[in-house]
Amino acid sequence: MDIRKRIGWNVRRLRAQRELTQEDFATDSGFDRGYISGVERGVRNPSVLVLERLSMALKVDVAELFDAGKAVEFANITSRK
Repeated sequence: MDIRKRIGWNVRRLRAQRELTQEDFATDSGFDRGYISGVERGVRNPSVLVLERLSMALKVDVAELFDAGKAVEFANITSRK
């Protein structure tokens, strides 16, 4: 899985676990909703500083955004719905 997709799935998974809309998460992280959408879809290439801000808004360690197993599992669950 492409690293941008992996990060995107993990951001989406963590945001969903916290029951945040993209709009609320965008406000919490200081980014535009469209940018958050691009990250979640894996079409953005966020910098290390952006990843740090996203992880802080999600209240997780930045390493959580790179977890391949959780990203694949969430992608599989989501695609079955």
